[in-house]
Amino acid sequence: IATKSRPEMVDPSEDVLQIGGHPLDSLFTPTSVAVIGATDRVGSVGRTLLKNLISNPFGGAVFPVNPKRDQVLGITTFASLAMCPKRVDVAVIITPASTVPKLVQECVDNKVKHAIIISAGFREVGPEGAKLEEEVQAIAAKGHLRIVGPNCLGIICPTSGLNASFANLMPAKGSVAFISQSGAMITSVLDWSISQKVGFSAVISIGAMMDMDFSDMINYLSNDESTKSIVLYMETIGDARKFLSAAREASLTKPIIVIKGGQTEAAAKAAASHTGSLTGSDAVLDAAFKRAGVLRVQRMADLFEMADVLSKQPLPLGNRLAILTNAGGPGVLACDALAQSGGALAELLPGTIEKLSGVLPPAWSHSNPIDVLGDATASHYAKSLEIIADDTNCDGFLVILTPQAMTAPSECAEALKKYKSIPDKPVLASWMGGPDVAEGARVLREGGIPCYSYPDMACRTFNYMHEYKANLQSNYERINLQVNMGELSTGRAEVAAMIARIRGSGRSLLTEAESKQLLRAYGIPVTACEVAATPEEAGSAAEKMGFPVVVKLNSTTITHKFDVGGVKLNLHSRAEVEKAFVEMKESVSRLASPDGFEGATVQPMIDVKGFEIILGSSIDPQLGPVVLFGMGGSLVEVFKDSALGLPPLNANLAKKMLQQTKIFTALQGVRGMKGVDIQALIDVMVRFSVLVVDHPQIAECDINPLIASSEGILSLDSRVLLHDPSLKQLPRPAIRPYPHEYVFKHDLKTGGCVTMRPILPEDEEMMKGFYSQAAWPAGCDPSTPLHEVPENVCHWPAAASTPDDATGRSHLIKTCFADYDRSIVLVAELVDQGERIIAAAGRCTKGHMSEDLTFALQVLPSYRKLGLGRFLLENLVICARKEGGRCIKANVHTTNEGALTFLRKIGFSVQDTADEGLALAAFAL
Repeated sequence: IATKSRPEMVDPSEDVLQIGGHPLDSLFTPTSVAVIGATDRVGSVGRTLLKNLISNPFGGAVFPVNPKRDQVLGITTFASLAMCPKRVDVAVIITPASTVPKLVQECVDNKVKHAIIISAGFREVGPEGAKLEEEVQAIAAKGHLRIVGPNCLGIICPTSGLNASFANLMPAKGSVAFISQSGAMITSVLDWSISQKVGFSAVISIGAMMDMDFSDMINYLSNDESTKSIVLYMETIGDARKFLSAAREASLTKPIIVIKGGQTEAAAKAAASHTGSLTGSDAVLDAAFKRAGVLRVQRMADLFEMADVLSKQPLPLGNRLAILTNAGGPGVLACDALAQSGGALAELLPGTIEKLSGVLPPAWSHSNPIDVLGDATASHYAKSLEIIADDTNCDGFLVILTPQAMTAPSECAEALKKYKSIPDKPVLASWMGGPDVAEGARVLREGGIPCYSYPDMACRTFNYMHEYKANLQSNYERINLQVNMGELSTGRAEVAAMIARIRGSGRSLLTEAESKQLLRAYGIPVTACEVAATPEEAGSAAEKMGFPVVVKLNSTTITHKFDVGGVKLNLHSRAEVEKAFVEMKESVSRLASPDGFEGATVQPMIDVKGFEIILGSSIDPQLGPVVLFGMGGSLVEVFKDSALGLPPLNANLAKKMLQQTKIFTALQGVRGMKGVDIQALIDVMVRFSVLVVDHPQIAECDINPLIASSEGILSLDSRVLLHDPSLKQLPRPAIRPYPHEYVFKHDLKTGGCVTMRPILPEDEEMMKGFYSQAAWPAGCDPSTPLHEVPENVCHWPAAASTPDDATGRSHLIKTCFADYDRSIVLVAELVDQGERIIAAAGRCTKGHMSEDLTFALQVLPSYRKLGLGRFLLENLVICARKEGGRCIKANVHTTNEGALTFLRKIGFSVQDTADEGLALAAFAL
């Protein structure tokens, strides 16, 4: 609900209604903390944690709870939570695991908001611990108690002064939030941070994530003013959909950097024993991080280095680095390091070389790396950097200095400080050496230019920066190719009926004919396929189809047809077809079983010169359905040239997968072969991904080979395996697919029909048109502080005045690339004078850790009085109810009598709020 508190923490282009405090405010800035299990025994966790709380004032009361002690560290103890003199916000539990269920029940009975369970001994120790954890979860969920842990270090919030942990020190205030599953990793980092002068906005040990996990903390920190970047040490992702939803949202405004333990089999096993959770495929997780805009690093040292760099330097627009050095050797090593991790050496423009020649000695390198020679002065460095800063071929700069008699490291550093803020072009430095360069390195770091001991470290940092920028850009690029989702509705129903029939019969493997029918229903081109039960039927089908043909085994039990002689190629006559049928039946009966032969399929023999592709899907234990694209054919497992992505894909994401493979270069044309129709291939990939998420009963689906040529795309062979019919809980996609259930049709008063549907990324151009025609009440521009909005607060927020500027683009991204798990944006699409337009738009948004939803809507002036507003709001209510909401509400200015009358008429209650001039309109669901 809109209040006057914390308005600066909210992006008004996202939702004009969510301005109030976050439910986790009382965890990080509590008014009272109880320590259950506090003790004065030297060296104990209970003593250390209590001492940390009372030694670091956070503005709240501390209540030690221990029925066996009268005092702990000179502070009066209480026998139970009920005996504490005021309501407790946070209870820290430090008692044996067996006692925790009873204590959690006590927390619930006393209306405690949060519990931090330090204790270990839950699912990580085996079945008995898992049972204990389930008991605790059930009690907490019933009482709406949120839990951090168990098996954790606690939490530290330097900005509020809270240290509810048993770490041995209080870190300095800073702008980095650190979330870790490992408490020991936190203590090590805190010790390191003292010498490195790194400060934190929050340090959170989430342990085994019984309840609150990475996503809950990211949601909170994304709106925390003092947090500029979020770094994670992760062993298991937890609820993948929740994590990706939170990370996608937060990464639009602040970087998220992660290091993931458990990449190797041995490490994964160790992580499982540590957290009691399974780890999924590391390659799939890598794809998930990229989809969410999360930067993954491979070394612990890079974790905080990247957080620091991203807070000081802009992200590069490309991967081309210019290297400025006073020694050739380090420049060469920098080139190697740059190329090995995806960067490129910038090619200097002729004009740049000419200008450099005017300020450098004649013997300078005249190319990149720019060797300014061993006697370079501060002036040489500064003037050279100023010149190359204007070179449009350069995306970033690395300045290297080695200690030489004629070069003054500190003077050079002072001269470079003024270039710390070149727009869209990061400046990094490497002052190589020890004591001679230490002062210069300090000057650079304190001046905002990251400085490294060795140039390869700087190159790795630059490449990470480019990777991060490229991922964000590709995830939210404008989409030109559109796949007509509406036309898939018929195919969706057809495939659903087919799958239900097959599962109902008790089987999981589709025949090839069924597999092709499934693909065809989603508009994926397949070869003709006729099923024959006898040799004669096969011969007739072949004659009808035309020779040459292929005869393949039709079986509901045998997967690999080649292994049992189930494929006969290049048959040119009826006699050959009938003979192939008989031979195949005998071979299958001998190598498998007679029951495995259920006839054959007859298909045309395709002779198309093209590339063999594999397009498939499988299930990851953590992230659900995963799509694979790559080089296909019989040697697919040998070459292993493939890319992974999380469905559903859009055109940009599909293209991004293509570009990650080596075969993509060949697909564009190579050695006299024409390039394939890339747009058609992308269309197939998008349709395939929609098929996979539309039908979670699909366990595996492979198209191999998918022939791609200049003539088109064609599936030659496919295999589909369903989940066992007895499986009740089907895997769900890590990213929520398009909610088809919220597509509504409505007849207009003036005739014609409008389609009310959830928004798509492909709607960006139409939404730009919508914003340009909308009439915004005064103050609804994103640049206006929300608490000053004078009227129609429930109106849809305006984009910037220029749709293509930074604010407008950001707004379009948040609207069109909506996360359906967070908000449902409905648009009213109609055809006016032959042109598709959006005439109205509305959003209902879920609150963090709340069952209430808020809404906003807008109808274009020229389409009002048609009933669109009522229809839109009624459908928003339907969405909110189906999303599990308790009520849907909005704030409306009390002078907006028309809106208030309309809302009352359709069943909303209207009440005054604490904010002067605002009324709360609410509808119970």
